[in-house]
Amino acid sequence: MSHTPHELAEEFPEHVEKMSELKQSDAHFAKLFDAYHDINRAVHRAETNIEPTDDFNMESMRKERLKLKDEIYGMLTA
Repeated sequence: MSHTPHELAEEFPEHVEKMSELKQSDAHFAKLFDAYHDINRAVHRAETNIEPTDDFNMESMRKERLKLKDEIYGMLTA
């Protein structure tokens, strides 16, 4: 398992410019972007044992991160 954070700019490098534009022009996208950043950091801290958590919480956080990433990707490719 990789303990590398899944930053959106690294996940979708071809959409970096559009992400920047949408963060400024679309409040819903900005909220999703911020929520993804927060949950991504929480997952990374848990994976690296900076803030350990149980398996159930880790799985829940990963599912939430994936759900947010899917929604963000949908907006980027719409």
